Amino acid sequence: MISFPNAKINLGLNIVERRPDGYHNIETVFYPVPLTDVLEIVPAREGAATALHCHGNAVDCPAEKNLVMKAYRLLQERYDLPAVEMHLYKHIPDGAGLGGGSSDAAHTLLMLNTLFSIGLSDNELASMAATLGADCAFFIYNRPMMATGIGDVLEPIGVSLHNHTLLLVKPPVGVDTRTAYSRVVPQTPATPLTDIIGRPIASWDGLLVNDFEPSVFAALPQLWLIKARLIDASAQYAAMSGSGSTIYGIFDNDKLAEQAADTFADCATFVLTL
Repeated sequence: MISFPNAKINLGLNIVERRPDGYHNIETVFYPVPLTDVLEIVPAREGAATALHCHGNAVDCPAEKNLVMKAYRLLQERYDLPAVEMHLYKHIPDGAGLGGGSSDAAHTLLMLNTLFSIGLSDNELASMAATLGADCAFFIYNRPMMATGIGDVLEPIGVSLHNHTLLLVKPPVGVDTRTAYSRVVPQTPATPLTDIIGRPIASWDGLLVNDFEPSVFAALPQLWLIKARLIDASAQYAAMSGSGSTIYGIFDNDKLAEQAADTFADCATFVLTL
């Protein structure tokens, strides 16, 4: 069985408060985008142990610590799964605020559920996925979701970027999520995110904010420059996704996005029709 775990972007990201457990409550809209990894899972040969083989972009962790393997182990503990052989081709950049690892984990749960006819509902799978990472549950549903709590409380939201083109710009720098959180002062937003997200995209600039941007941009000013260049290149809206380091721009059409992409020769760029 083969699937294509996709990335996400954040439309707005408010860091509302620090929790007693050390995590933070947030408000954000997770939006799925068609930049994908490739994941294949097949039954292992007789007598073979479960194995994960990674290809494509380098994955800087042992197989047992990879979220794909953790998702398999999570189901195996509960349902005594047989051994499998898994091949993961990484195309979504790591440490980019795009949720690639979380998507791989969620799709692993979905695939194993189907492959072995376990019969879990999406809600049951999402509950399990949330134990692997705050945004893993989103990828079980894989549609626009308003996320609160630590990103694990999800509610469908009627926002669409259909008929627009997304340009993702990933510079050759990363952002440590824990460090990014430590530099943010939580606050309740003046205008609820749900009020802003229903307005026309062209009106989002200055209203739909990512609370990570001020501190991350101060540490990595090249990210601020990327955002500014996207706006100058006629993006209707531009922002950092998650805690970075990917900056995205929303364009009216492919041509404008492709022209803008050509100006970022020192970065990885992805033009995605939505």
